[in-house]
Amino acid sequence: MSEDKVLQIDVDGIIRSRSESLYRKVPGFIIRYLKKIVHQDEINEFLLSAKGKEGHEFVDAVNIFLDIKIETFGFENVPDYGRFVFVANHPMGGMESMAMMKVIAQKYKDFVFVVNDLLMHLTPMNDIFVPINKLGSQSRESVKLLNDIYKSDKQILYFPAGLVSRKINGKIVDLPWQKSFVARSVETHRDIIPVYIEGRNSNFFYNLAKFRKKLGIKFNIEMMFLVNEMFKQRGQTIKLYFGEPVSYKSFDKSKSYPEWAEYLRNMVYRLKA
Repeated sequence: MSEDKVLQIDVDGIIRSRSESLYRKVPGFIIRYLKKIVHQDEINEFLLSAKGKEGHEFVDAVNIFLDIKIETFGFENVPDYGRFVFVANHPMGGMESMAMMKVIAQKYKDFVFVVNDLLMHLTPMNDIFVPINKLGSQSRESVKLLNDIYKSDKQILYFPAGLVSRKINGKIVDLPWQKSFVARSVETHRDIIPVYIEGRNSNFFYNLAKFRKKLGIKFNIEMMFLVNEMFKQRGQTIKLYFGEPVSYKSFDKSKSYPEWAEYLRNMVYRLKA
């Protein structure tokens, strides 16, 4: 990122870029509300203070800004050498990503995080983030990039659910995990390290998700509140539990790849039990 250009959030500009006519129709109180729930002023002030910081340095700055406290359990299970895919549940939507990167960096500096392609707008993280389209089809370029990453010596961090955990039958759990990371791990001979992250969002977030689903609305409205959720969790202690590596050779034909993904998902939740 250019030293002269500082990333800033501009709700007015985002809406205008979508449609000037729409922007003129949106009541001012809605725009003010959107600015409030994305914490536009606070984030822009932080981004200005973090000018010039990228990658690991930016991660450290975010952890300090959000006053993230971290506790780890079983981190000794992570070998000092090897090529791994670190797979974890996705309970919160932001803070756990920063905490996980901070911890992994204690052993491995050369890693990437597979993320929703929308996060590529966070340009200070472009050297670490690898985009994947969670809501649509993957382009040939992004598929090739992901395949190349798996073949590389970089460590890979990944939330296989793709979306933030929801409350299901009274429990905060991930949606079903995608199978692709299992298939790619087998193809590229990467062992998998399961990670359980302890955390949750507010009842408002889960109730909104449930209400939206009941109404049959496909657009993920609750995603708009994830930044607000992150600020509610400021100063929180995030606990990460690391399991032992699972060999790629384990994923034989006794189960399909979706079944192996579910097996690993269950393994992650057992780490805290």
